[in-house]
Amino acid sequence: MNNFKKYSLNVIYLIVISTIVRAFLAYFLELGNDEVYYRLYGLFPDWSHFDHPIMIGLLMQITTFDMVFQSEFFLRLGSIIIGAINIWIVFKIGLAIKDERTGFYASLIYVSSIYATIITGVFILPDTPQSLFWLWALLLMIQTVPKCPNIPMSGTNMLKLSVVLGFGILSKYTTIFLWAGIVMYILIFNRDWLKSKWLYIGLLISAIICLPILVWNIQNDFISINFHTNRVDMSGYSIGIDYLINELLGELLYNNPIVYILVIVSTIAGLRGKLSLEKSHLRMLLLAGLPIVITFIIFSLFRRTLPHWTAPGVTTLIPLAAVYISDRRIKSRGIPFVIILSLAFIFLIIVSGLVQINKGFVPFDKSTEYNRIGKNDPSLDMYGYRQAGHKFVQIVNRDIRTGVMDNNSFMVGSKWFPLANYEYYFARKVGMNALALGKLTDIHKYAWINEERGGFIEGTDAYYITDSREFNLPDSIIYRNFESVTPSDTIDVIRGGEIAKRIFIFRCKDLILKDSSIHMLEQ
Repeated sequence: MNNFKKYSLNVIYLIVISTIVRAFLAYFLELGNDEVYYRLYGLFPDWSHFDHPIMIGLLMQITTFDMVFQSEFFLRLGSIIIGAINIWIVFKIGLAIKDERTGFYASLIYVSSIYATIITGVFILPDTPQSLFWLWALLLMIQTVPKCPNIPMSGTNMLKLSVVLGFGILSKYTTIFLWAGIVMYILIFNRDWLKSKWLYIGLLISAIICLPILVWNIQNDFISINFHTNRVDMSGYSIGIDYLINELLGELLYNNPIVYILVIVSTIAGLRGKLSLEKSHLRMLLLAGLPIVITFIIFSLFRRTLPHWTAPGVTTLIPLAAVYISDRRIKSRGIPFVIILSLAFIFLIIVSGLVQINKGFVPFDKSTEYNRIGKNDPSLDMYGYRQAGHKFVQIVNRDIRTGVMDNNSFMVGSKWFPLANYEYYFARKVGMNALALGKLTDIHKYAWINEERGGFIEGTDAYYITDSREFNLPDSIIYRNFESVTPSDTIDVIRGGEIAKRIFIFRCKDLILKDSSIHMLEQ
């Protein structure tokens, strides 16, 4: 058996094992806060959305058969499939820059990344489709950009790359960093592309694919673009080291500390010319991966950032880590110890995470305050909604049967989170709509959903729900627009035989529409 067959077979085994594990997690874990929100993209498709472009919604529409099957597994099925494809692409990237063993090492390191295996490989987020198009584009960039544009297939490959990048931008705006890396490489190392029509046709193709984003933003006064611009606006902000520390610690955890350190060490080795790979490949990987990482680390000096923003860049540099390890194991066989250690770490994270979520093994929160219990336990983000949802159904049926609430009652909230959670696990179970009262920056996609669902009808009743982890009494806008708002029921969520958190239900009677602003997108 030649090397390619041997290593490719090993990668297939890896894909099968990873897919089984991720499918298990996707089936048993409750949806996270962001996942239940992005489900709304599939329910209410549009040219684009307030937070992100359309791809995540399209992906869920495909895997749920146009939202017919909305269980956690089917909503996450796209992540399971894409996670499997990504492992193979990473293998091909390692093969393209060096050899089969490097590709195998790269795929193992990729699987040991928390971002790759869990965040994009289990959870259904915009990062999931972006990860597919990002890695696919990276492989095409390595095969295309360093080469002469006049040789056979260069033009065709550039067109393929442009299409993939266009879909990547339709997944998440930050994919534009790859086009920036391509342009930088061409300007510095391969100016022959500036004379090629295929580069400009490619740029045009990407732009045409991204037209839905532009069309939607024109229709909505560039709300989405302004929102994301404000998130990274550094003007008027002073340097805050705390933000930087949080960003770096987040990157360390999201990418697996061992993987993150390997990436740093191998990147430094590459910059010093200590890696045995072609300069063109090294340059392409560095220009594809470093700009997004450096950009958001700089932003984190001034504003709070999220560590998954830089994760595509870190993932881009994983093949360098594979080269670094491969260079030091010229005659060795088997899987290097450092890779085994990184795989052991993510295995430990998965097992301990499952135990913590379902049993509360580590007492993160020792609060006994009635309406604050569970406040400091992040594992409760994905626990208790199913359990409490069943009890909510009983409460609604009782209220309708006794005439306390009308048959047209809806669920109301003033923020997209946690309203999307309660819509999926509570309201959906009884065929109840969820509507949001509040500012656009608080309710996001619900501003459009309100209109899709027919808006607010005077005289109807609603349920408002909060819990002890994020306890918030109904906002003043809810009090103003109902004749009465009163607490009705409390649901105890039990985990490991103890109360883990409490769900508080309020009845909001007789909507009176005092605020005309609830009929429009309030800025």
